[in-house]
Amino acid sequence: MTILRVFLPVLALSWAHAAQATPPLLAHCGGCGPTHAKAKTNHQHGKTASVGHAAPTFKLKDLNGKEHSLEQYKGKTVVLEWFNPECPFVVSAHGKGGVLENLAKTTSSKDTVWLAINSGAKGRQGQGTKVNRAAAKKWSMDYPILIDESGEVGKAYGAKTTPHMFVVDAKGNLAYKGGPDNAPSGRKGKSYKPYLTDALADLASGKRVRKASTSSWGCSVKY
Repeated sequence: MTILRVFLPVLALSWAHAAQATPPLLAHCGGCGPTHAKAKTNHQHGKTASVGHAAPTFKLKDLNGKEHSLEQYKGKTVVLEWFNPECPFVVSAHGKGGVLENLAKTTSSKDTVWLAINSGAKGRQGQGTKVNRAAAKKWSMDYPILIDESGEVGKAYGAKTTPHMFVVDAKGNLAYKGGPDNAPSGRKGKSYKPYLTDALADLASGKRVRKASTSSWGCSVKY
């Protein structure tokens, strides 16, 4: 009994110290994992990137410092292309004969807007104004390249690869997400599926997108 009378107060004091130490530790680690960070990002936007639901809103600046927001394009179809100019898959897709070589030019109109988004972190592959401007000039990209250095917008949308395509309809709902097609190698065989082209055609004709979610391909986004 004497031992217990001595031990229990010491144990209680240890528990008290542990309880006091826990909040600062959690605050310091900021949630201790990417799952929490993703949930926080989605909570800030109040939306999640799921087909048929409102697309996450955002405000990002392009290479010239001009700000673009998803809301300013409401009433139009918005194509979001996750972009990394040094990713071999992006190079192939934008190069001669690539799926993205002329697609923006042939589908952009007063009702359709294209935006490229680079979610690469500072110092990572394909990040930086100079390299992105050079790529835009080389591939005659006449649409904005938006910089998402924090990766917040990319994570809110669940962008995993470059290229990873998302289409937001005129009402602001996510209508398509996935690859531009089913040919990451660029070889268009008999089973070729131009997913992005089909999705845009369906929206333009007022139809429901026939295949609203597909597998993306390419390099991992360099968060």
